[in-house]
Amino acid sequence: MLPVALWAQDARPQPTPPRGPQGPVVISPEVSSDRRITFRILAPDAKAVTLRAGDIPGLQKEPPKFAKGDNGVWEATVGPLDPGAYRYTFGVDGVAVIDPRNPSVSESNTNVWSLVVVPGSELFDTQQVPHGAVAAVTYYSTALGRHRRMHVYTPPGYEAGSAKYPVFYLLHGAGDCDESWTSVGRAGFILDNLIAAKKAKPMVVVMPAGHTSARMMMPGGGQQRDEFSEDFVNDIMPYVEKNYRVLTARNDRAIAGLSMGGMQTLNISMSHLDKFAYVGVFSSGVFGRRAPGAAGGAPGAAPPAEWEEQHPMLDNAALKKGLKTLWFSTGSEDFLLQTTKATVEMMKKHGFDPVYKESGGGHTWLNWRDYLTEFAPLLFR
Repeated sequence: MLPVALWAQDARPQPTPPRGPQGPVVISPEVSSDRRITFRILAPDAKAVTLRAGDIPGLQKEPPKFAKGDNGVWEATVGPLDPGAYRYTFGVDGVAVIDPRNPSVSESNTNVWSLVVVPGSELFDTQQVPHGAVAAVTYYSTALGRHRRMHVYTPPGYEAGSAKYPVFYLLHGAGDCDESWTSVGRAGFILDNLIAAKKAKPMVVVMPAGHTSARMMMPGGGQQRDEFSEDFVNDIMPYVEKNYRVLTARNDRAIAGLSMGGMQTLNISMSHLDKFAYVGVFSSGVFGRRAPGAAGGAPGAAPPAEWEEQHPMLDNAALKKGLKTLWFSTGSEDFLLQTTKATVEMMKKHGFDPVYKESGGGHTWLNWRDYLTEFAPLLFR
């Protein structure tokens, strides 16, 4: 213990150490009333700054030119843009950097992005309506022998009530993770707004992690084991039905997914058609051995013959009668457009009556948020 005199001296207020010179105030991103976005980053020693943002139209053909101010702040403006949520990172002398002035981020499969929302959509803006809750949930996968994470949306009033709800399993794409539908996908706000407008039924939405490894591989062809489907059927569904107040009849279950998640949706639903009455496939279909974007090139249009052989439920007439909705939608500029069309024709060949909608645009979240907004009102009617 210190002597009293020394303790008293130590307890006296200490002078504040001198501060260095303050840098310039940087606001980034800044969204203007005409829906333009200005990006800024303080990088006084950088030689070049670029912007990477896959969903911003035209960026690859005409990337924005950053100008460096005398204060060391680089600045560029894009737009006007359609309302939406946009992921981006800076390239500072070739190094990917998230925006240090922006606390909003969105996870993907192997990295994280900064996130900016351009308002103006009654579909996914944050409105003055009752809001549900989104939880990041950790569970143990017996199929994979490790802990995994999923995100779960519960509708407004869930915590305070005792009612049971239908459940909608919503799957992400190859470049994403279980967090993506709620950040860049705005799924929670979309459901809040649809439920408040009486356009969709209150439901629990489960968004699992579709990747079982860092590799973007899909079951089919030479891959013998469908790890995600095993995890989904043996662990995810039982966990949800044990820990959430969800209805468990076929008419109270739906499943949908985008891109890789669309293929996973078809794998699961057509192997367990007795469990799902609503199936949605966004920008996807039955493709070959690899997911879009994986090594080995883009998938071909024709569904592989072995996939049909592996799914005998395709020809189960009794189960088809209980399938209320089989819904496909893809953009006219999407590289999987022909794959989707071929899959729709294959389903017709097996006696299904799929709905097919072709939107504008390509393989982007600009479409997938819209598809969710169209599909969710069809459920549990």
